[in-house]
Amino acid sequence: MADNNVAEALREGAVIPAASRGERFTSYDVEAFEAPRGREENWRFTPMKRLRGLHDGSAAKSGEVTVAIEAADELVIETVGREDSRLGAAGVPSDRIAAQAYSAFDKATIVTVPKEISAAKPAVLRISGPGEGKVAYGHLQVRAEAFSKATIVLDHVGSGTYADNVEFVIGDSANITVVSVQDWADDAVHVSEQHLNLGRDAKLKHIVITLGGDLVRVSPTATFADRGGDVEMLGLYFADAGQHQEHRLFVDHAVPNCKSRVMYKGALQGDGAHTVWVGDVLIRAAAEATDTYELNRNLVLTPGARADSIPNLEIETGEIEGAGHASATGRFDDEQLFYLQSRGIGEDAARRLVVRGFFHEILVKIDVPEVRERLEAAIEAELEAVGV
Repeated sequence: MADNNVAEALREGAVIPAASRGERFTSYDVEAFEAPRGREENWRFTPMKRLRGLHDGSAAKSGEVTVAIEAADELVIETVGREDSRLGAAGVPSDRIAAQAYSAFDKATIVTVPKEISAAKPAVLRISGPGEGKVAYGHLQVRAEAFSKATIVLDHVGSGTYADNVEFVIGDSANITVVSVQDWADDAVHVSEQHLNLGRDAKLKHIVITLGGDLVRVSPTATFADRGGDVEMLGLYFADAGQHQEHRLFVDHAVPNCKSRVMYKGALQGDGAHTVWVGDVLIRAAAEATDTYELNRNLVLTPGARADSIPNLEIETGEIEGAGHASATGRFDDEQLFYLQSRGIGEDAARRLVVRGFFHEILVKIDVPEVRERLEAAIEAELEAVGV
């Protein structure tokens, strides 16, 4: 669609179709993006009024987030100004909110894992919202130098409206695990663009866990700087009545011999609970010997909940190792329930076992015991809330 026809089409109520992901626009300049109206492909599932003005520039900064850090001594923690030349190394904002967040933050946190260092314990960054009724913008960067190894936990809690960019710059042969937990208070709105950039033979396990908040939208983008990169992107989300949780992933294979695996699982319960998962994988013409697969599963626990799941795979070369995707949304498996009940397990207990089994594949991949135990407890609490 020609540019001069886009505005007219939007006025007429049309949904603007998605172009190739390889052509997506990026910029640090807020004004380079038109304010979205909710009919664009990238925004058509998002309840725009609940963004509280983050998308159109009316959300003026009125507060700050606080970042409390507990990390091993060998990691380097810095608070820097926006002029620091390292910022922006992992990627450029791809929508107006991300550009707004990049232009509005005053200070950024940089966590560096030095070369050849293996961190003795996970680094935990507890990010607390600006407070009810307040708006904040932020920026965080994790830098893993060559041959380093570490686990980083980003724990988002509290109230308020928050938009940020998070960067992961993974050096050659580094091995990093990241766990991003969105456990906000019920009033919170969080829109986050996360940029994952992997060096030669680098390995990154990126885990997104979304539990709380009124509206949470997390958009991770993985890119490869050189051959041999291996990214595993995992997600677990649980939406209650009225919550909107949206996860939009993009894996951009632009160099040869890289691997990506995506697996997100979500459960929904309560009237108006809504989850959105969009997984885009692009294999460019130069990305020979790519190996990729993405999977999304959703379990609807009660009437009135809705899950949207859209996997997309775009391939520009036939010289690949493998590529595929799968998506499914459904209710309890009656055969599993029957099997458990036939062995003397009550219906309520059987339903709980089915849900636990549904999430087990993700839980066993979380290498931080404290996070895994906390998540298991949160799932139990969710199930008790509706008597499952």
